[in-house]
Amino acid sequence: MRRLVLLVPLLAAVAMVAGCATLESPQREHLVSADSQVRDCAAWFAALDRAVDTHGVRDGSAHRIAGYPYLRADRFTAAFRNDGLAGTRLRDWVARLHALDASARSYETANLPDAALASLNVGRRDVAQTRTQSCAGTLMQRDFAAPDARAQLVARASVPDDYHTWQRVVGVYALTRIPFLAGVSRWQAEAEPAFRTPPPAHARIVRYAPAEPPNDASAMRGMLARIGRDALGIAQPDEAQLQQLLAAYAPVFEIEHTGDDDLPGALYWPAIDAPAPAVDTAQPTVYARLAHTHWGGRPRLQMVYSIWFPARPRTGAFDLLGGRLDGVVWRVTLDDDGTPLVYDTIHPCGCYQMFFPANGVVARPPPETDIEWAFVPTSLPPHGAGHRVRVRIEGGTHYVHHVSLLDSGQPDGAPTRYAFAADDALRALPLPGGGSRSAFRPDGLIAGSERGERFLFWPMGIASAGAMRQWGRHATAFVGRRHFDDADLLERRFVLPER
Repeated sequence: MRRLVLLVPLLAAVAMVAGCATLESPQREHLVSADSQVRDCAAWFAALDRAVDTHGVRDGSAHRIAGYPYLRADRFTAAFRNDGLAGTRLRDWVARLHALDASARSYETANLPDAALASLNVGRRDVAQTRTQSCAGTLMQRDFAAPDARAQLVARASVPDDYHTWQRVVGVYALTRIPFLAGVSRWQAEAEPAFRTPPPAHARIVRYAPAEPPNDASAMRGMLARIGRDALGIAQPDEAQLQQLLAAYAPVFEIEHTGDDDLPGALYWPAIDAPAPAVDTAQPTVYARLAHTHWGGRPRLQMVYSIWFPARPRTGAFDLLGGRLDGVVWRVTLDDDGTPLVYDTIHPCGCYQMFFPANGVVARPPPETDIEWAFVPTSLPPHGAGHRVRVRIEGGTHYVHHVSLLDSGQPDGAPTRYAFAADDALRALPLPGGGSRSAFRPDGLIAGSERGERFLFWPMGIASAGAMRQWGRHATAFVGRRHFDDADLLERRFVLPER
């Protein structure tokens, strides 16, 4: 028995060294470092990652950077890697990569079962998170003392796209994209006229609006001027400023009511073993987040708003588009003074992207004719932050089929008031009886929201086409490659006006 007791740590060490062969530097070297603090911290991250993957609670929003278990990248942050980073710009860039990992790990730790925490020899989640942060600091200090650390990190801090090339190869994409592009063009041709016509007289329209009135343009300019920026030029609003921004640009949703599936609400887990989240329509909810894009040589602020419906109801046995859960994502991109530049929208599946330029922004022609580029069904007239935008949504399909300005003096007509929630709250929804679980799988999809179209659209390379997706995982074109969070999405497609 004594020999067995002595053998256990030896076998564990051998297993760790064997596992190192599959790891990248510098994490591989840290696991066998002579510095006990570095070695223990590397082992902590390795154990934490094993627990996260074993229990299926990996957060799929940001991309993990090989060899740096305390860093992750999104498309916006990764776009800085070729900017000759040094000094404070390098420091702030690494800080953003670390913040992405710290955020993801906080949700992963929250979603771990109690037994997993016990296996990590930590009794509480806050203890696990404190150790994660402390070890991140230890490894970061060691890693970036090396002269070649920046070059290695820059080479790895990229985000793979959400297209599967093997599907396109097997599906003979070079040929099958032709009928798919024709289908996209046909949908656009059918959708565009709706933006020029009023809704049917018999339609029952329910208006959902935020409780707060919008700030006027001068107040927003003053507030934006006070927001600090880091060395990368990225605006850093505090919590109060963020809430002001989200309230100022929140849209008014006008939704055609044809049934209960047209009622927006809050996502929740109805049972521990539920196949998918459900939507509580008792409280209309808009999930909001701050985002950024690169445009005109500097970062620009974006406000993103999402609403969720219980389902897109099926119209028959052969309806490939209907299924559990549906929604609309609405985004506004701002100029430095708060003037809206472009609005755009998708469904949470990444489908049906439309762009609505405003205030002198004009579309660029596509670089080639056989890709999805930028569908612009209408533009908006000049306006500032004091105007709300009305987004009209068709019942059943939840297609956006009209966008216009809601004059600031126009009576509200007693709208239903919606509440705001943080979009990140979906990464750890409470479970009945305690604990939490993400709305999303590790691959960024919502289980149970699959659509029949996936069996037809797979040659375009998108995993489970039509399924609902997490922020950072929205592939938005069947033909070509395009993501909702591409750092240069707008810069490539639109021209800024001369100021």
